[in-house]
Amino acid sequence: MNRPLRLATAALTAAAALLLTSCGSDDDTSKDDDKIAGADQGDEKSSSPSKPAESAADRPKIELPSDITFTFQWAKTGDKSKDAVLADREQAIKTIDMAIAEQKPTHKAVRFYYEGDAAANVQKYVQEYVKAKARTTGAYRYYAATVTVDGGNAALTYCEDQSKVYDKYLEKNTVDKGPATKNSYVLYAAELTKNDAGVWVTTKVNATRGSDKCQP
Repeated sequence: MNRPLRLATAALTAAAALLLTSCGSDDDTSKDDDKIAGADQGDEKSSSPSKPAESAADRPKIELPSDITFTFQWAKTGDKSKDAVLADREQAIKTIDMAIAEQKPTHKAVRFYYEGDAAANVQKYVQEYVKAKARTTGAYRYYAATVTVDGGNAALTYCEDQSKVYDKYLEKNTVDKGPATKNSYVLYAAELTKNDAGVWVTTKVNATRGSDKCQP
């Protein structure tokens, strides 16, 4: 059973990560079955963990198919800047699946939350889904977040559980499922910058699939 699309972690770091892989593979570019978000503590649904702190910015509305859900298991830190970083990163994560669902590689929401290398790689990643006439479906979980802020720059690490996210092929209306493996759990390291509108935009993302730090 081929799984040519769910290469989220690598795809966000380099175009080379968009190479096709097959399901059940145990290497660093194997399938992702889930992309759920979480961090630190708590178990909140995607819409509730924390709203973007800077309300002045005209943030795009995130609208996703009902069969895609996000759980962010990271609690507020109590620090205004750190909580704003977490909130905007949550929105950035969800914009990717919205762009995929709407089959728009240059979706305005992606352009809103991503810049630089990260923006270019997200666009390439979404384009792979458009070419395959597919989108994502399932439940994402994110957890174990650590955030540091230095002025207008921030660094965020967190784990992603991809064990319950799959590819859905639109023309045949079929879902490509596969068993969860060690590689279904991914460690991310993101760099963010606060722009003039007060939004923490993601500029770089690195990922380590199968990281021991993220295993259940």
